[in-house]
Amino acid sequence: MNAPRLSRPLAGALATAFLVTACAPSLGPPPPGAGPPPPPPPAGSPTFSAPDFAWSQRAGANIIAGKVAYRRGVIRYTCAGAAVVLTPETAWSARRMAALYGSTDRAALPADEVRARTPSAPPGDAGPYVKRTTCDDADQFAFGGLPDGGWYAITIARPVGDPDGATVALMRRVYVRGGRTVPVTM
Repeated sequence: MNAPRLSRPLAGALATAFLVTACAPSLGPPPPGAGPPPPPPPAGSPTFSAPDFAWSQRAGANIIAGKVAYRRGVIRYTCAGAAVVLTPETAWSARRMAALYGSTDRAALPADEVRARTPSAPPGDAGPYVKRTTCDDADQFAFGGLPDGGWYAITIARPVGDPDGATVALMRRVYVRGGRTVPVTM
């Protein structure tokens, strides 16, 4: 039995349609915490500008649900009772994170090292735009009512069972959008 033959124009159209759909990316929702990359730190040191932070004061429907699960070898760290701050992402804050943490994405550094880097960070006071909460006994924290955008979550963790052990400063960039809850592990 012979298969039906397709006309050349129809066969060409089908082949083109197949190639186009085969090459088309399959885009679903972005993974949690993903978003546009942080703005590249501009040359020089950007100056602090309050209007750059204005977006962070709008009401939003996003939530960041965080957990600290940091370990160094077999030593577990806790943030229980520690402050957690959420700094809006701007060119100035990205440059500050790069100076303090050596990254605009994520870091885990000795807290004393971060403090020692403070004089090299761009000056300015983002305090009025920073959101604050406290890490609970289960090493969890949350921020709600956030507008779409990039944020830097920062906290201090100390080794469990060693009250005199060196603390670690944890920083993680988080991008929220679309009224979603974004889980974050630090």
